Amino acid sequence: MASSESASKREGERSNMTEEELKIPVARAHFSSRLSIILTCLGTVVGTGNIWRFPRIVANNGEDKGGLVFLLVWVLFLFLWSIPMLLVEYGTGRYTQRGVIVSFRQFMSDKFAWCGAWICMVTFMIAAFYSVVLGWCFYFFVYYCANSLPETAEESRKIFKDYAEDSYWPVLTHAIAVILAGLAVTKGVKTIEKVSMVLVPLFLFIILFTFVWSLTRDYADYGLTFLFTPDWESFGKPRVWVDALSQNAFDTGAGMGIMIPYSSFMTRNNGIVRYGTMVPATNNVISLIAAMTIFSTVFSTLITTRTWMTQDQIVDILKDSGPASTGLTFIWIPVLFQTVGTFGHVLCVFFFLCLSFAGLTSLISNIEQMTLTLDDFGLSRKFSMPLTVLLIYLMGLMSALNIDILTNQDFVWGFALVISGLMLQAMVIYYGVSNFRAIVVNDFGIDDWKLPRVWEYLVKFVAPVEAVLLIVWWAIDLISNETQEGEDKWYEFGRETFMVTIVQWIGLMLILIAVNMVISCVCQGKSPGDRALLLTSAAIPEPDFSSTTVKKSLEIRL
Repeated sequence: MASSESASKREGERSNMTEEELKIPVARAHFSSRLSIILTCLGTVVGTGNIWRFPRIVANNGEDKGGLVFLLVWVLFLFLWSIPMLLVEYGTGRYTQRGVIVSFRQFMSDKFAWCGAWICMVTFMIAAFYSVVLGWCFYFFVYYCANSLPETAEESRKIFKDYAEDSYWPVLTHAIAVILAGLAVTKGVKTIEKVSMVLVPLFLFIILFTFVWSLTRDYADYGLTFLFTPDWESFGKPRVWVDALSQNAFDTGAGMGIMIPYSSFMTRNNGIVRYGTMVPATNNVISLIAAMTIFSTVFSTLITTRTWMTQDQIVDILKDSGPASTGLTFIWIPVLFQTVGTFGHVLCVFFFLCLSFAGLTSLISNIEQMTLTLDDFGLSRKFSMPLTVLLIYLMGLMSALNIDILTNQDFVWGFALVISGLMLQAMVIYYGVSNFRAIVVNDFGIDDWKLPRVWEYLVKFVAPVEAVLLIVWWAIDLISNETQEGEDKWYEFGRETFMVTIVQWIGLMLILIAVNMVISCVCQGKSPGDRALLLTSAAIPEPDFSSTTVKKSLEIRL
C-alpha cells in the first residue's frame, strides 16, 4: 500500500514537471572522436607522477633486494581500487553531464554536497603545489637548452638550490604553468582535446624513445634485475601497501574526481567501461616503462663511470628524495645523462620536455575540474577559468616561495586521495550499487562492455575495507616509528607528521560541512532544479520517457 502511494506521488511529481525542468538548459559540447577521448583521458592520468615519483617509490619499497613485491601489490590495487573508482567517476560524469559537487547533490542530496566539495578541494590543493613542480620542469628544460650538464651531484644540487630555494624564479615559472593550463581550458573540451592531440603523442614518443635507448646501454640488465627481484618479506610491511595504493591512486587519478568533468563531455555512445579499464591499465604500463628506463639508466651509467660503487650505493641514489622529492629527477638525471656526452645532453633536454608535457596535461584536468564546478553554479567560463587560475596561483605561492611547504602539501594531500575514494564509494552505496551498475553504466551505455557484478562487491565491501585499513596502517606507521634525531615527532607540527596532516584534513572537512549546512538552510524548500532529471538532452537528444530504463531512472531520482 505504502509502495503504491509512493509511486503515485512520484508519478504526480513527474507530471507537474515543466519541459524545461526535464532538460538541461544549455547544450553541452562533446568530444569529437574516440581518439581524442583516449588521448585526453590518457594525458590526464599520465603525468610527472609516473616519471618523477613512481621510480623513487619503487626503490624505497624495494629495500636493498628488489622491487617486484611492491610492483605486485601496486598492480593488485589497480584492479581492487583504481579501476573500480575510475568507473564510478566515468559513469557519474557521463550520466549527470555535470561536475563533482552537483553530481553528489543529484545522486545523494544537498546535505552531502560537502563530500563532492572535499574531492574538489583535495584536487585543488594538489594542483596548487603540482603547478610549482611543473614550473620546475619548464625551468630545467630551458636551462639545459642553454647550459652544460653538471658533472657531480653536488654541482647539480647547487643548480637546483640556486633556482628553487634561493631565488624568486619559481614564482614566475609557477605562474607560467597555471596560465598555460588555464588557456587550454578556455573553451572547455574544444581546446582541451586539441592540446591533448598534440602533447600526448609527443611525450609518449619521447618516453618510448628514451626507454629503447636505455635498454641498449651496457649493464642495463642490472637495473632491470633489481627492479624485478622479489623481497618476499616486504609483503608484511604496511608501508608497501600504503605506498602502493596511494601511488596507484596518484598515478591514475582515482579518487581525484578529475574524470567526472571529462566524462561529462561524453555521450552514451562512448564506452566508459572500456575507457575506465584500458586507460588506467595503459597508464600503469607507462609507469612501468618509466621505472625500467630510470633503473636501467642509473645502473648502467653508475656501473660504467663509478666502478667502485656497490648495488646498495646505487639503490641509495634511486631512493634519494632530495628536497621535496627532487633528488632523482632534478638532481641525478642531469648528472647521469652528462656521462653520455653530447647525445646525453640532448636526451636530458628531451627528458625535461617530456616531464613538462606530461605535467601540463595533468594540470589541465585539475583546472578543468574547478572551472566546471564554478560553471555548474552559474559562473560563465570566461570568468570561472581566470578565477580558478588565480586561486591556484595564490594558493601555490607558498609552495613556490618555501620548498618545505611544498613538501608538506605533497605529504598531506597525496594520501587524502584515499578519503576522496571513500566519498565516491559512499555516493554509490547511498544511491544503490546495483542501481548504479545497471542504470548509470550498463543500461545507459551503448555498444560498451558490460560492467560485471563483481564490481558491486569491490565498491561496496572490498574498497571501503581497503581504505579504512590503509588509513589505520598509515596512522600507526607514522605514530609508532621511532623518530630520528633532529626530526619532528608525530604529535608536532612538522613537515611530514601525523598531527599536521590530521589538523589540515579535519580543518578542511569542518569548514566544508559548515558551509554546506548554511547553504542547505538558506536554500531549504526551494525547487531542486537540476535534480529533476539526471538524463540530459546532451546525453540523450530526445529521451523516450516511455522506455523502461528512463522510467526506472526517474523513479529512483525522484
